[in-house]
Amino acid sequence: MHKRKIKDLLYEQVSFVGKALSSPKRLELLEVLVQGEKTVDTLAKDVDINIKLASSHLKVLKESRLIKSRREGKFTFYSLSGADVSRLWVSIYSVAAEYRLELQAVMEKIAAAPEKLTPETRQGLLDRAQHGDILVLDVRPAAEYEAGHLPHARSMPMQELEQRLAELPMDKEIVAYCRGPFCLFSNEAVDLLRKHGYRAEKIGDGVAEWAAAGLPLE
Repeated sequence: MHKRKIKDLLYEQVSFVGKALSSPKRLELLEVLVQGEKTVDTLAKDVDINIKLASSHLKVLKESRLIKSRREGKFTFYSLSGADVSRLWVSIYSVAAEYRLELQAVMEKIAAAPEKLTPETRQGLLDRAQHGDILVLDVRPAAEYEAGHLPHARSMPMQELEQRLAELPMDKEIVAYCRGPFCLFSNEAVDLLRKHGYRAEKIGDGVAEWAAAGLPLE
């Protein structure tokens, strides 16, 4: 085969991944799948689209080999093809957040300036949680917590938080997190906790960011 044709073929194959990531909804589906395996109806609900459209987007992601599926009875479950796909998601949005001023402006509006964690501050957070100095609160759905969570984190899904406030200590700082920097659950959690007199902050990290930094998950 001619050298030029070989190079064209190589770039064409890589472009399949780029094309699969060119849809905002497919990017959101990827972020949700970072949290763990899910069925198509759950994914459709999470990203606010109908099941038919969700299936179409999942087909594109599967054809690019970014995700895989398995059957269990009448249900089809989708998951990432590997941990490197999770790291790819983190890399994509990190580059966008660095260079897209429009994205920076939107994130400043929706987030109350969450702490941008460095490897050192992540380890510091881990040490403080391990010693009981802070309470790390995972406000994602319980199934996502069970699939993997930050060390020493406690699960309290956002939809249950207000009814379970009495379970939280008033004398300890609470650090909330959810799916990552685009997730608003932790914003809502911090607002609710502060309203009821708790000392609460949020971090932009989710399990993908934690894993990409080489830190352990439970």
